[in-house]
Amino acid sequence: MNPIIPISYYVPVYYGVLLFIVFLVFFQGLSGDLQSKINLKSKSFIGILLLVFVILYMGLRPVNYRFGDMVIYNIQFREFVHGGKPKYLKDVLFEYFMYNYTKLGTSNSFFFICVLLYVLPLFAFCKKVFKDYWFYAFLTLIISYSFWSYGTNGIRNGIATSLFLFAISRDSKVAMYTIFIISFFIHKSLFMPITAYIITLVYNKPNSFFKFWLVTIPLSFALGSIFSNFFLKLGIFEDKSVSAYIGEFSKLNENVVLKVGFRWDFLLYSASGVFAAYYFVIKKKFEDPYYNQILNIYLMVNGFWVLVIRANFSNRFAYLSWFMLGVVIIYPLLKSQMFKYQHRVTGFIILIYFSFTYFMNVILVAK
Repeated sequence: MNPIIPISYYVPVYYGVLLFIVFLVFFQGLSGDLQSKINLKSKSFIGILLLVFVILYMGLRPVNYRFGDMVIYNIQFREFVHGGKPKYLKDVLFEYFMYNYTKLGTSNSFFFICVLLYVLPLFAFCKKVFKDYWFYAFLTLIISYSFWSYGTNGIRNGIATSLFLFAISRDSKVAMYTIFIISFFIHKSLFMPITAYIITLVYNKPNSFFKFWLVTIPLSFALGSIFSNFFLKLGIFEDKSVSAYIGEFSKLNENVVLKVGFRWDFLLYSASGVFAAYYFVIKKKFEDPYYNQILNIYLMVNGFWVLVIRANFSNRFAYLSWFMLGVVIIYPLLKSQMFKYQHRVTGFIILIYFSFTYFMNVILVAK
């Protein structure tokens, strides 16, 4: 069945809708109060519409090579349908899920379920942590640079990281660690943020982690190849079963692979969260142990990515911190009065944050 929207316009249309919402939030922020009931009620309504739009638009997308690994997942799904058996060599829970779902539904409905598993945990996380202000956090996550890619291409990684955020918002430690285990067996790379979370239980002061992140930059310049080789041997970055496919179509869905070297653009993108957090925590004296945990996890995992920034497929490692970047930036603005005209500042920050996403995924791709 051919999509209603031509496949070449599918992604630009998606970002066009997000651009409209971001501008709407920005202009609404120029007047009115962030805390007003009218504002929060209207934003909640927009947020539900955004939730439904993302789930339907992403979940009902056609199977096409422009969505990267989706084609590989579809091939694996069909192999199971025709009698193939799972090997359970890696990410065993996801493979188990796919294999058993072939007995229940089609590949199209499978991808729709994957989107639900990707988006709904983020929604639940935002509702739990930010309560009446959940819309702003949810929007910031949705407009993040890698959000679309890891809902349509790096599907296992996307689901696993969303479950991680959902886990750290649970009141029950049993529930949290259970979800940690589930996320790890969906994508083994989750051992990085899970390990970082455990470290924050022992030591949770941001100052040391700020210093660690800064030190990784000169270390990457001096010893980057050594770190890259070490982590590549761990098998975190590249799934060998899809490497040939990614190499062939990387121009369409993973630009980072084509530009091997020190990625200053992505370092600056990562640094935006570091700078924002430094300003809030150090300059504004924002104190929140839960935020410190999220921030320190981000600084640790992103710092390790900086060490291997030159490696092929290191963007898949970068996402292990980037999925938290929106939360790192927006959290203090939704928890404390930072500025006199906070509504304006929040709208402006969201606009600037989305500008990088729009430039990289729409403008740069169109050239």
